[in-house]
Amino acid sequence: MDYKKQIVADLQSAIGDALSQEELYNFLEVPKMSAHGDYAFPTFSLAKVYRKAPNMIAEELIEKLDQTNYENIVAVGGYINFFLNKEAVSKEVLKTIVSEKAQYGEANIGEGGSVPIDMSSPNIAKPMSMGHLRSTVIGNALAELSKKIGYNPIKINYLGDWGTQFGKLIVAFKKWGSEEAVRENPIAELLKLYVQFHEEAENDPSLEDEGRAWFRKLEEDDAEAVRLWTWFRGESLKEFQKVYDMLGVTFDSYNGEAFFNDKMDPVIEELESKNLLVSDQGADIVSLEKYDLNPALIRKSDGATLYMTRDLAAANFRHDNYDFVEALYVVGNEQSIHFKQLKAVLKEAGHDWSENIKHVPFGLITSGGKKLSTRKGNVILLEEVLNEAISATLKGIEEKNPTLENKEEVAHQVGVGAIIFHDLKNDRMNSFDFNLEELIQFEGETGPYVQYTRSRCESILTKANWSVEDFKPGMALNDEESWEVIKALNIFPDKIQEAYQKYEPSVMAKYLIDLAQKFNKYYSKHKILTEDAGKEARLSLVYSVSVVIKEGLRLLGIQSPEKM
Repeated sequence: MDYKKQIVADLQSAIGDALSQEELYNFLEVPKMSAHGDYAFPTFSLAKVYRKAPNMIAEELIEKLDQTNYENIVAVGGYINFFLNKEAVSKEVLKTIVSEKAQYGEANIGEGGSVPIDMSSPNIAKPMSMGHLRSTVIGNALAELSKKIGYNPIKINYLGDWGTQFGKLIVAFKKWGSEEAVRENPIAELLKLYVQFHEEAENDPSLEDEGRAWFRKLEEDDAEAVRLWTWFRGESLKEFQKVYDMLGVTFDSYNGEAFFNDKMDPVIEELESKNLLVSDQGADIVSLEKYDLNPALIRKSDGATLYMTRDLAAANFRHDNYDFVEALYVVGNEQSIHFKQLKAVLKEAGHDWSENIKHVPFGLITSGGKKLSTRKGNVILLEEVLNEAISATLKGIEEKNPTLENKEEVAHQVGVGAIIFHDLKNDRMNSFDFNLEELIQFEGETGPYVQYTRSRCESILTKANWSVEDFKPGMALNDEESWEVIKALNIFPDKIQEAYQKYEPSVMAKYLIDLAQKFNKYYSKHKILTEDAGKEARLSLVYSVSVVIKEGLRLLGIQSPEKM
């Protein structure tokens, strides 16, 4: 329940029209210290209206406030501090979670509106590196969060399967490649050829021309070029799928850049018909001077199309096919200018829906402070990192809990979960340097810590032989430690909405850390299984924490083992 709304209603009754409900809601604060109440309203905003000092306003308003629903309301300085009724709130929160279970926190804000999410998008013939992790897991979390509050997410793996790089790869394969070697180890061999091409091209610039020529052949459906491209693409997808299976990520569409190869002419024709396309040194561009942006290059002087052309075609296709309420592009921050240009070109073409295109940028994962680069061979393979995390977790289980059932499955859930959680607990725009030991750290504010907290809850419930059918409505808790847990459980629905509305999965990850810490503090101070009148209430709290952690982790794309 949103207890802030109750406070707002009571404040409105006391102050009248001096502030709107929305203003009152936004002014409400959560004090840093529980001793100062559960919510606080600063009266400074009313000083001009009443022409009095804030502390006097606070004292006078308390006299007018209905205190029926509160344990206490006090004035401290210029603040009105509200103390909620612990017993009433704890009863309501526990009853709601036990009743709704995994559905707790669901809402219909999206009203079924479609949200295509452009995510992951690795390049064909290149391995999936740690650089692909962020787009994949951020996009997946946003899809789950949006679905929870009533949207219809469509996860699109916009594969990098077109462009000049394929001409370069074909040249490299024809000059130095071996079909047998590629078949034996596709991605590694193709990566080696790609890196070799760029090394050789530094001394022989004519290779770049050969690469462009072969890409033109590919665009013109040259039989050999298409055969090689189709082979490279098929082998790459098999390798990608191994990683996606490990991460537990699925997609609704694999329409990559190549899918739009025959859909670009209408884009160019539209720009021409609206007199937006101008010639500049033989190339076709759209001027974006009034947006304070560089021109958008639509077609090169040799007639070749570009990434922008395909993205325009893709945006039109998604709008026509999905009728989206918003379209998310989970792509690195270095592409920010590109998406500003994309939206500007669409707007110039008269497509007002371009306002609903949202670039969701994120920071880099670096290595030794340097950006990962496939071209330079500076790459950390994602599959290897996931396997190492699983191995390290399994080793830890063997040492600490060798009799655990399904050790390999648990090691997979915890190891992969550690990698995903480490990424998602970081604010999206923050960059971080790759450090495997840090990624799979199981102590402190980590995924395994949160997973273990939930496992602890399940162990307590098993030991007590307690099930949801044992819940008795009307039970209440009123100690300080359980109150902190109850308040955390109560804001879970708010955190789901905040995480999606800010496109910031770290909101949910940080919330789960906070909930786990508060529960573990409660657990350390209270004997949950003591046979007394409060036992059932304590167990219902344990159950509620287990439900919320499991669901919160699921929204982040992380599994939660029953036992660890």
